[in-house]
Amino acid sequence: MKLPFLPLIALAAALAFSPVLSASDAVSGPAPSWQLQDVDGKAVQSSQFAGKVVLVDFWATWCPPCRKGIPDLIALQKEHGDKGLAVVGISLDRDGPAGVKEFMKKMGVTYPIVMGDEKVVEAFGGIDGIPTAFLIDRKGNLVMKHVGLASKEDLEKAIKPLL
Repeated sequence: MKLPFLPLIALAAALAFSPVLSASDAVSGPAPSWQLQDVDGKAVQSSQFAGKVVLVDFWATWCPPCRKGIPDLIALQKEHGDKGLAVVGISLDRDGPAGVKEFMKKMGVTYPIVMGDEKVVEAFGGIDGIPTAFLIDRKGNLVMKHVGLASKEDLEKAIKPLL
């Protein structure tokens, strides 16, 4: 993990208005495999999303830009889920799943959220700030990494060609 969880607060605030997606967001290589628990303690693994376009969002409940982006992620899942998009949130909250579950209920989150750990952060190559989104194509390859809040429109531009 590149940064410990606590300094992410300052970095999250600084990234609240990050620029639009750019060529520098492009990444390549196979997406890491992972298995984590959802807020109910059930195991969720990356293989469950095989054959789908997957938008993985590293976030936390205390992060203002993360909270701001959640309605867009809900909308993307609703609008493109039937075309093969899966949005998966990886919470970096340290207070445990109960608070995340309550937050999900309050925000109306309809996509799966799992509880992240340092192992999954390292598997994705480290996180420099949150939110950080990774886009994975249907073949299981990483195609994008974006640090900071991205608009729904910009995410859609990256997702649609993969669907």
